Amino acid sequence: MKRGLLATFLGAVVLFAGCVSPPDYTAFREHRPSSILILPPVNGSVDVKAMPAVLSASVKPLAEAGYYVVPVTNMMEVFYQNGLTEAVDIQAVPPEKLIEFFGADAALYIEIEKYGARYMVINSVVEITAAARLVDLRTGTLLWENRVQESISTTSSSGLLGALVESVVQQIVNTVTDRAWPASQQALHKLYLHPQRAVLPGPRLDPEGKAGRSR
Repeated sequence: MKRGLLATFLGAVVLFAGCVSPPDYTAFREHRPSSILILPPVNGSVDVKAMPAVLSASVKPLAEAGYYVVPVTNMMEVFYQNGLTEAVDIQAVPPEKLIEFFGADAALYIEIEKYGARYMVINSVVEITAAARLVDLRTGTLLWENRVQESISTTSSSGLLGALVESVVQQIVNTVTDRAWPASQQALHKLYLHPQRAVLPGPRLDPEGKAGRSR
């Protein structure tokens, strides 16, 4: 009886996995954005370095995908001059204002859930979890969304006491040198360019798969 129930359960799991639908790119293809404004990410982690790290790490993958990305320094300066310094307030700016300021076709809204190193008794883990939404600024249509979770663990092969000491040292090194930065680059590359959930190629991507010059 138990074996029958187990077989039924496994069959249901396989069936469910096979029914997972691919992302719907209909709206993305209809609107075909050529320029993207990456707004400052809302930081839900405790690490103050998370916002600038994820923001800067988002530029290269989207540029490589063939899009003109509004320069981050210009974007931040415009908001600063208008009295906006917090990511939550910036992400609440009406789309028509974003078009007026930057002339972009779409805006990228990012939320950071986890960022940084975490001590776990006998190892140290660098974690990055973030979600992103690409929205057409003229119509408010959701074009694409994805979420990524990246975890890099450093585990000691020595005894328990040595593992504890090494884990503490590793945690300090992770914090001081911000090892979450390379992890964030790896995570953001997956977020935007993962084969199964990637943003569609932009108009600046030539037939050989190389991004052209920015305007």
